[in-house]
Amino acid sequence: MNTQGLNAEACARQFLEHHGLTTVTCNYRCRMGEIDLIMRSRDTLVVVEVRLRRPSRFGNAAASVSRAKQRRIIKATQHFLQQFPIYAADRCRFDIVAYDGHSAVGLTPTWIQSAFSSA
Repeated sequence: MNTQGLNAEACARQFLEHHGLTTVTCNYRCRMGEIDLIMRSRDTLVVVEVRLRRPSRFGNAAASVSRAKQRRIIKATQHFLQQFPIYAADRCRFDIVAYDGHSAVGLTPTWIQSAFSSA
């Protein structure tokens, strides 16, 4: 991953922690895919996709999370829950934290809670 992407993830993590979430893990990888951030908000496991995208006529950063990407995140989350059953009883929510710009530093992100579901 490039430096801008890592900075965006770090900024998103700090933003979410400021809003009361706690970090479970970052950059969870398995053969099904990758999850940028896994956080908790009380009894809810929050799976976060972080996007940084320069504004363009092709849509904003949040819109760039395709249905295929959502399916990979869901499969990676299922793998995570199998590996760490302590979180299996938690509710699960899929959020997007999006930055529209050349860098996430100094930008307020768009935070879309429950951006998609596993159903």
